[in-house]
Amino acid sequence: ALVFGVAWGKRLSPVTLILAGLVVSLYCGAINQLLVIFHHDQLQSMFLWSTGTLTQTDWSGVQRLWPQLLGGVMLTLLLLRPMTLMGLDDGVARNLGLALSLARLAALSLAIVLSALLVNAVGIIGFIGLFAPLLAKMLGARRLLARLMLAPLIGALILWLSDQIILWLTRVWMEVSTGSVTALIGAPLLLWLLPRLKSMSAPDMNASDRVAAERRHVLAFAVAGGALLLLATWVALSFGRDAHGWTWASGTLLEELMPWRWPRILAALMAGVMLAVAGCIIQRLTGNPMASPEVLGISSGAAFGVVLMLFLVPGNAFGWLLPAGSLGAAATLLIIMIAAGRGGFSPQRMLLAGMALSTAFTMLLMMLQASGDPRMAEVLTWLSGSTYNATGGQVTRTAIVMVILLAIVPLCRRWLTILPLGGDAARAVGMALTPSRIALLALAACLTATATMTIGPLSFVGLMAPHIARMLGFRRTMPHMVISALAGGVLLVFADWCGRMALFPYQIPAGLLSSFIGAPYFIYLLRKQSR
Repeated sequence: ALVFGVAWGKRLSPVTLILAGLVVSLYCGAINQLLVIFHHDQLQSMFLWSTGTLTQTDWSGVQRLWPQLLGGVMLTLLLLRPMTLMGLDDGVARNLGLALSLARLAALSLAIVLSALLVNAVGIIGFIGLFAPLLAKMLGARRLLARLMLAPLIGALILWLSDQIILWLTRVWMEVSTGSVTALIGAPLLLWLLPRLKSMSAPDMNASDRVAAERRHVLAFAVAGGALLLLATWVALSFGRDAHGWTWASGTLLEELMPWRWPRILAALMAGVMLAVAGCIIQRLTGNPMASPEVLGISSGAAFGVVLMLFLVPGNAFGWLLPAGSLGAAATLLIIMIAAGRGGFSPQRMLLAGMALSTAFTMLLMMLQASGDPRMAEVLTWLSGSTYNATGGQVTRTAIVMVILLAIVPLCRRWLTILPLGGDAARAVGMALTPSRIALLALAACLTATATMTIGPLSFVGLMAPHIARMLGFRRTMPHMVISALAGGVLLVFADWCGRMALFPYQIPAGLLSSFIGAPYFIYLLRKQSR
């Protein structure tokens, strides 16, 4: 209902719907992760179900699902003509007499109901909804009716194969979830099919809302944003709670608190800046307003590298966190470049490769959580985006890397200005597409990996900060970068402070708080601009 309410002013525009859906999904995921942190042992039995399981003790699930499936098929056939017209341009569909808003509302409502019934029965089984229709289209099903007939068969085949693998793993190793196996099967298949995927048009960067007029006084806004960032940093350093209540630290007390507070505050600030800039680069590189660092799977790859290291290295392995995370991020980037390279590094192929890897890594992490291994509890807080373990030496190294990476960004200004116009426009002005895309992808990956290694994988700032800058009217390349970086820094510094104060003496990770703070404001901006 919230997503529909936000997108209704734009006639349920697909871009606005997806943006609002992404933000609401991240918000709900943050709430779920927060509950897991504080109630890890009590929710252990929920982990396996949440990743999807086909385990049944009787036929009651089948008896409940088959009439629901039959009803869904009948309603889908009734919507066949409207959905066929929705595949055309909006203007053409309206000229043919289609009420776009009502048609989209009906189709989305049906999809939501079917998804809810499935989750209620077997938990969350992801990836099939993305992979099966795509594979059906690749196999030659061009008409919607043909895809509707072929995609369910492909999905059923993948689930059957996953179930057979699960039965074998249960005998030789341990019980794993169906959702994890489907992701592990589907991700390599999608990466293998990517070179055979025809080019698709990306959403318009300005299609989601009516952004404000281009701001002319960039310097004034940058100064104001910098002042706000300094104020947030000062408040985070000085103002807090202790056993006696709220205090404003100064003098000797502030000196005693500085070694504890400044590393985590600067870590949050730098991570926010780097993720925001990485988000800008990725959105401009792909020409896609839904793109962000986590969509490319780099954060998930780094996180999986760290978790895998904990399982492979005996004893206290936290000294290997940075190398393991960097190796995971680098491996993810290498896979993306190999998968998308045969298509000339087209934005759509890079996004699909990133989504496949991100889904696979996320499912693997959830499977390891469901295993009940005590080592997962050690890294759970870091996975939520916590600054708790930030140290002075780590912050210093991160600052050096950040300065080097940010110094490269202005050198890529021309690429970042032209690439959102499309590949044809870039070629027309003499730009070498493949080298420029590789360079920008590597830069975004380094920024994301560095931020992830500093405070853990975050999944919101890289999406939200660039959009806030655009909604404020900054669309030219460098103003967009500067305002996005300031917004990301302010957001994470404020989130880190709120995380320390909200449930004192307990702490909420900054990554989760950034979702709690930023999501409502982002939804408000989307709703305001779509009216």
